[in-house]
Order: sequence, then C-alpha cells, then structure tokens
Amino acid sequence: MPKITTKIEINAPVELAFDLARSIDFHVLTQSRNNETAVAGVMSGLIEYGETVTWRAKHLGFYQNLTVKIAAFDKPYHFRDSMLKGAFKSFDHDHLFVSSGSKTIMTDIFDYNSPLSFIGRLVDVVFLKKYMTSFFVSRQKLLKKALESDQWKEYIY
Repeated sequence: MPKITTKIEINAPVELAFDLARSIDFHVLTQSRNNETAVAGVMSGLIEYGETVTWRAKHLGFYQNLTVKIAAFDKPYHFRDSMLKGAFKSFDHDHLFVSSGSKTIMTDIFDYNSPLSFIGRLVDVVFLKKYMTSFFVSRQKLLKKALESDQWKEYIY
C-alpha cells in the first residue's frame, strides 16, 4: 500500500487550520482547476464525523466521482476521510494538526491502493504517486495562504 506524506508549517492557530481543512467550500475553491464540486452528501460548510461527501472532478482528462466518509475525528488534531467509492481500490487520508506556539504543523498522510493490480502498481510508480503528491502540496500551500491572511473568514462561519 503506497503512502504519501506531506507537511507544512502555518502561522495560524490549530483550530483554524483544522476547520479550514474540512471546509467543503474551501476545498471546491482549491480544486477549481479540476472543476471539482460536491454533488452529494455534505455540499457546503464544515464536514463532521460520520458524514459523507461525493466529489465530482476532472482528473487525468476524465470526470470521476469519489465518495468519502469522515471515519475518524479528534477536533482540532486529526480527521480521516476514507474512500467509500471511487477510482482507487481504497484509500485513507489522515489530516494531522499539531500546535507549535502560535503556529500549526499540518501533515497529510495518504495511504492508498491503486486498482488494476500490476497495471495499477506500474501507473503508481510512473505517474500517480507524483501526481497525488503535487495535489497535496498545492492544497497545503493554498490552506497556508488563506490562513495567513483574512481569506479564511469567507469559509469558517
């Protein structure tokens, strides 16, 4: 099972980082380049433990639907979204938040299994792991930018 880990330091309180990371509306903004929208389940606001969201987005030239459930939740330090249905064979995405004075260390850990057995592993090595790492790094930078300005106020009510 491949694992991707990305980390970023943010000049913001852990509570704000935690809430913005689970904002459906902010996620849609950060994934606008993929035309990503919430199409079922929680479609706006902050997603909570036990809730689901179905995303529709264009990745690798194809529109795909992905349904995830918030399977673990320890506010404001950790939440996990786990795939219920989608293009992967399976995945768990852990979002970790550690308070460090007035700063927050945010870590994403993405454990996944690609579909299609050998072909999936080959795609993983050649392309997918790099693509997904870039996806998480980009999202972390956008979260940092919003949290270190007043932009976060548009998404946390």
